[in-house]
Amino acid sequence: MNLLLQTIHSNLKAQIAVTGSKSETNRLLLLQALFPNITLANTSNSDDSEVMQKALNADLSSRETRDLDIHHAGTAMRFLSAYFATQEGREVVLTGSQRMTERPIKVLVDSLKQLGAQITYEKQEGFPPIRIKGKKISSNKVSIPANVSSQYISALLLIAPKLDNGIELTLVGEITSVPYIKMTLALLNDLDIQTSFEGNIIKVFPKQEVETKEMVVESDWSSASYFFSLVALSETASITLTSYKENSLQGDSALVEIYKKMGVISNFENNTLSLSKVPNFKPEILNLDLNNTPDIAQTIVVTCLGLGIGCHLTGLHTLKIKETDRLEALRVELTKLGATISVTNDSLTLEPSNTINHNVKIATYNDHRMAMAFAPLALKVPIIIENADVVSKSYPDFWEDMKSLGFFIS
Repeated sequence: MNLLLQTIHSNLKAQIAVTGSKSETNRLLLLQALFPNITLANTSNSDDSEVMQKALNADLSSRETRDLDIHHAGTAMRFLSAYFATQEGREVVLTGSQRMTERPIKVLVDSLKQLGAQITYEKQEGFPPIRIKGKKISSNKVSIPANVSSQYISALLLIAPKLDNGIELTLVGEITSVPYIKMTLALLNDLDIQTSFEGNIIKVFPKQEVETKEMVVESDWSSASYFFSLVALSETASITLTSYKENSLQGDSALVEIYKKMGVISNFENNTLSLSKVPNFKPEILNLDLNNTPDIAQTIVVTCLGLGIGCHLTGLHTLKIKETDRLEALRVELTKLGATISVTNDSLTLEPSNTINHNVKIATYNDHRMAMAFAPLALKVPIIIENADVVSKSYPDFWEDMKSLGFFIS
């Protein structure tokens, strides 16, 4: 499905309820599988979370091996690998889309094997699909490179309370995406599971039972990024988003400070976030280290293009193993729009420019964030988003919410 996106005004006003955080939801779904007396509210309606829930609820009562297809859902692949490694007597093969079979998982598999897990590769060494024979795990000491996807680390931490001796996890090297690790630990703490994070060592202590509790998922900050971008590119704006906390567990809440540099004012009241535009704001070139928040890089660079300013973004090495190689995808698509852009393995540099080409077709590479990050440019020029329904991976209501802001979609 290709969409032509355009608007006749850039004065934005709406109140929008954003789906629950995919990151929080998938962590809590795994914890709920381990502790079934937990209930969840405001969960994400994303494809990724639905795939995760379906896999966790799969009937594994027979002795036959079950093939579980998690499609494009990278978080689900990592979290489920750890979960099924601990499920005694169950055998599954985790597989996914063609892109998923190209996304490395060796670091996580090696770490699970250090703990005693039984996992083998079905095809290429180091990549899905993987065969997992669940077993009781008593070892508790494990090390993992610290500069890999934080999802590998969180996968290990989430299963830890149900292991006989918990986990003592040593992170080797410089740590990436600390906020996502802290999110995982905070959710464990909310269930009165004891943890510590000192230097490069994380400990999670065993806890076989937790008290019955409802866990409310905060709305997704990555999804909020597109509205920050819209406000930055608007003439005037008043957009209210629910449900957001000023002291969020999500690393992407850094948007508040980052977009202040692009003229966006954020106000919190009763778990709602109101965004407005500073009149006649003149932004300057941005230099940002996104090591802790790589998922908002696409939104930021597109906003900079729309504002006519340059940017230099670093800390982006994990973007190369996402749904697509996001750095290369950004280089290709922004160049189509007339941008001068260069990328390395972990950085991106955009030169200032006041020219944007009209009616460009933006390829999305089966990547939800490519579709949504480029959409706000419709405030500046008509733009065509290819394969636009890919947004269902994290934000199924995105195009309807864009219509509520006055965009024409055909």
